[in-house]
Amino acid sequence: MLKTVSLGYDSLLGEVYWTRTVQYYGSRIGKPGEKFELLWPLLDITTTLDPRLVVAYRFGAIFLSEPAPTGADQPDLAVELVKRGVAANPDSWELSSDLGFLYYWHLKDYEKASAAYLQGSKIPSAPTWLKMMAAQVAEKGNSFSNSLAIWSELYETTQNEKVKKSAFEHLRSLHALQDTFELNKLAEQYRKQYGSYPASMEQLYERGLLQGLPQDPAGFPYSFGADGRAQLDPNSPITLPKASEGPTQ
Repeated sequence: MLKTVSLGYDSLLGEVYWTRTVQYYGSRIGKPGEKFELLWPLLDITTTLDPRLVVAYRFGAIFLSEPAPTGADQPDLAVELVKRGVAANPDSWELSSDLGFLYYWHLKDYEKASAAYLQGSKIPSAPTWLKMMAAQVAEKGNSFSNSLAIWSELYETTQNEKVKKSAFEHLRSLHALQDTFELNKLAEQYRKQYGSYPASMEQLYERGLLQGLPQDPAGFPYSFGADGRAQLDPNSPITLPKASEGPTQ
């Protein structure tokens, strides 16, 4: 109805409603018990009237996602709003970045967060750090193959030496993580066969479970800890990514 009565001035009316949205939010922020019930309808009207009003998606998502009393505590609606913005503004890497942040910070959905950052990184004007965020978030979500693929692409394509070095270090860490995961499986196999975890890699080698004594990507030998899990040499420069059970595919 509003688009009809705007007589073609949709964008202008959209800005008017964006002003109303900001005034509505500003007059209620911080009030105990405030639910911001009109916030989503106002943002819906604003972005329907002017789908190109990027500021409404970006700040509207903050208003919606922040917990009470500073926001509506509705991250799902914030995601819906920004996804609408991404569709209407495919050249805005900022909106893809915002979507990644919402998935990462508010919903803890690391797979979708990584995908959003990666989508934004493909926009020609996007900064390199978006692809780095995609890889790091995939790493946090324990998605080995996705993180490895993104870091590998960064290493092969970037001209920035700092980024290349960072990608190289992450790739070494991921390969070491994969190694320890496989060694832990062999250690578990050894325990089932012999009743205890191996105390050293040599025991796996002597029992024919290893073809040689493995080294990490920096050339340092792996070992087993007191808990029977594979670990890096204390002198190795590699740091393993934090992962609960091992890399998932």
